[in-house]
This record gives sequence, structure tokens and C-alpha cells, in this order.
Amino acid sequence: MEEGVEVPYDRIAPDTLNNLISEFVTREWEEVGDTSATLDDKISQVRRQLQERRAKVAFDLRTETCNIVSCERR
Repeated sequence: MEEGVEVPYDRIAPDTLNNLISEFVTREWEEVGDTSATLDDKISQVRRQLQERRAKVAFDLRTETCNIVSCERR
């Protein structure tokens, strides 16, 4: 994310954040094929990762889109 900026998740309107997380988990979990958790479980997991700073909301200036990205080093 060379041309992006971090957006503090707690500055995003609750409904907007919930929609962003829902879209993210729907897209990401579908790619991995994990069907063992409910949508609400997945949303809670991502919200917890944001709160624990293991993930962040990033706005890509080039594409003008938001995404949730991992902060963990691999």
C-alpha cells in the first residue's frame, strides 16, 4: 500500500464500519473457502483484530477504495 493512508477504525461511522467489515469477510473468507464460522463470528473476529491493532483500515489513494489489512509481520 504505497499510496495509501491508515484510517482509524474508531473514526468511521459504526454502520459504515460494519458494512466495510461485512464486505471484507464475505470476500476474504470466500477466497479461502472457510465456511466453519458464521458471518457474525467473522465480523467479530475482524473487529477484535482492529481493536487489538492486528489489522487496520487502509484507504488506497490510487483506487480510492478502503480495505482491511493485516498488521502482523510474516
